[in-house]
This record gives sequence, C-alpha cells and structure tokens, in this order.
Amino acid sequence: MDRSLVLELDIPSSPEFIAIVRLVVASAASARRALVDERIDDLKLAVSEACTNAIEANTSVDPAAPVHVEVWEAPDRIEVCVQDRGPGFDPDTLGPPLTVTDPERLRFEHGLGVPLIKMLVDSAVFARTEKGTSVNLTLFGGPADGDDTGAIYMDVARAQPDPPPLPDA
Repeated sequence: MDRSLVLELDIPSSPEFIAIVRLVVASAASARRALVDERIDDLKLAVSEACTNAIEANTSVDPAAPVHVEVWEAPDRIEVCVQDRGPGFDPDTLGPPLTVTDPERLRFEHGLGVPLIKMLVDSAVFARTEKGTSVNLTLFGGPADGDDTGAIYMDVARAQPDPPPLPDA
C-alpha cells in the first residue's frame, strides 16, 4: 500500500493537550479527504479516546513520556496512529461493556474507550511494540480534491481551537 506521512505530533501526557490533537487531526482529515462532517466527528472522538488511553498508560510508567501521533494517508484512506510507552494490553481479552440497564453500570467507570473506538472508525488495530502500545485508526474516503499529493505543515504550538458554534435560535 502506497501511503505518505502527513504530520507528526508529540504532546505531553496531560489531558489538556487532547484538544490540540483533535483540532490538528480533524483539520488534516477535512482538508485532505472527502469525508462528511459526521465522519470527521467520529474520527475526533476516536482520537480523543486513543489519546486519553495513551496518557493514562504513560502516566502509569513514565509521566514525562510524550504521546506520539502520526497522520498518514493513502489514495483511499486516512490513518491516525497514537503511540504511548505504557505496558500495553490485549484488547481481545476485554469483556463486552455492561448494558445501560445493568445496575452495575453505575459503578463502571473504565473500559468503554476501546469498544467506542472500534465503533467509530473503519478499522482499529491495537499493537504492542518494544516502546509501548500503538493504536492505528483508519477512515476510508478519497482525497478531497482528487489529488492526494503534498503535505500539510502546521505550527501546532500556535494552534488555537475554534470557538464553539452559537446555538441555533
């Protein structure tokens, strides 16, 4: 498969930086891919969950370790890779989440991120590496303008999130 790196981003293992990753990934995806807004929203939520898990994993072993994010594209897809330095886990051993009608659900605080990620993207691959865990998220969709050459260069240190939209009156 012919794919190219669009951007790389390292963020501190701290939750306030998740919004920056969401903004950058969504901007890259919407500028470069023919995806409807709902699919961009799905990708943003999946990336948020993956980054949250990566931050939690890093915090357990090395709070100073960054979360590494890469965005790749191929003619028919965009891929986001989120990497941490945590001990890893086997997502196939996770049980199904409790149903919303189960009274035990009120005590259930963790474990929804992986099933949610799998529902939101076309493909989610979790892999243990020598350095930690890698989560690869894929959304299928052709290039926005029919041409997927060229790269986006962003100075994320100066990125500011857009203000929230005003509610419809």
